[in-house]
Amino acid sequence: MTTEPTARSRPRGPLGDPHLRRLVAGQGLAAVVDALFLVWLTLFVLDLSKPGIVTGFVLVAVALPRAALLLPAGVVVDRLGPVRVAVGAAWLRVAVLLALGAVSALTSPSVTTVALLAGLLGAADAAYFPAALAVLPAMVPTEKLSRVNALIQGAESGGDLVGPAVAAAAVAAVGFDATLGGIAALAVLAAVALSTLVRVVRRGERAGDDTGPDPVQGERLSSTRALRAGLGYAWHEPLVRGMLAAVALINIAVVGPVLVGGAVLADQRLGGTGSLGIVLSGFGAGALAGSLMAGWRPPARRGWTVVGGVAAIGAGVAGLGTVTHVAAATAVVSLVGLGSAFLGVVVVATLQERVPQHLLGRVLSLVVLATVALDPFSYVLAGVLLPYGTTTLFLVCGGAVLACAVLVATSPTIRSLR
Repeated sequence: MTTEPTARSRPRGPLGDPHLRRLVAGQGLAAVVDALFLVWLTLFVLDLSKPGIVTGFVLVAVALPRAALLLPAGVVVDRLGPVRVAVGAAWLRVAVLLALGAVSALTSPSVTTVALLAGLLGAADAAYFPAALAVLPAMVPTEKLSRVNALIQGAESGGDLVGPAVAAAAVAAVGFDATLGGIAALAVLAAVALSTLVRVVRRGERAGDDTGPDPVQGERLSSTRALRAGLGYAWHEPLVRGMLAAVALINIAVVGPVLVGGAVLADQRLGGTGSLGIVLSGFGAGALAGSLMAGWRPPARRGWTVVGGVAAIGAGVAGLGTVTHVAAATAVVSLVGLGSAFLGVVVVATLQERVPQHLLGRVLSLVVLATVALDPFSYVLAGVLLPYGTTTLFLVCGGAVLACAVLVATSPTIRSLR
């Protein structure tokens, strides 16, 4: 007779489980695909037409449906389940990339055709982003959420760091069609890896059927009521409301000033616009380091970690107003990237742990909305403040983030987080 060991030999690391390995691989590859495709799309549109408003039109075609569909997508995630939505969105990405590749290789596509296909990719992103975040608690033990989030966000940061150079080099070496084919192949690998998880999650759902009725059942008759329930929960829950407000303010006060103000700063003080690439690479390196740090040693006192992360971002943005050398600017922007990534891992893992499962898709869609849909407002803010000088721009925006850190520190709910 054989007996089951009392303590199975399980690897301690988050990647010891093969299902988690496939989850991280699938989401990591999907992030790399996003980074590569955005650069490919920009270069392809520039090749089709002269630089100018046309390029902005195509990029807006990606961003607009993504932002508009995020909140409805959160409702779909909660109703159908995050893994099913993530897999469906991943295969939709593959279909759009293949269609775009066929159009590019077999015809002379118009900018309008490219924009329409890019818009479909934006719609797929709207479904994929909240689903990818919501699927983690269904597969990952609570104590490993921070580490797995860190691995996935590290892959995203790595993609942002090397993606532009790789995509540009591939286009120059093998052309647009072959490069897009490679991107589509990576998207297929991501979709296959995620598809293998559907059965695993279904088994987990069957095992948990005795936990009671699905709280979403009463909302199935009305998508509007379901969306309103998610928004109401986010507004009335102090922890969620505070974190969403902090993420939104940071996005508005950082993205535009760093990109737009950074370009002006590079031209005026750092020896020319070419130095901007060096400075922004510092942000990518800092973000990668911040992700890995958050996963390697998850903070014991999360509340004060959130405060510290917001303060680090604010200090970094304000510090850009005083730098005069490329090395100093790169170091300061690295601090902003490190704080942003570390904070992102902590915030997402905290919400995954504490938000009820039946509301998780809707709440995480709000997180994604706060990080990707407010960029235009940030660019407008940068445009309004730039006439007063880069020093004013960075000090005002950095000061706003530092003030946010103070407000976060006064919240007992966030401050007491562990």
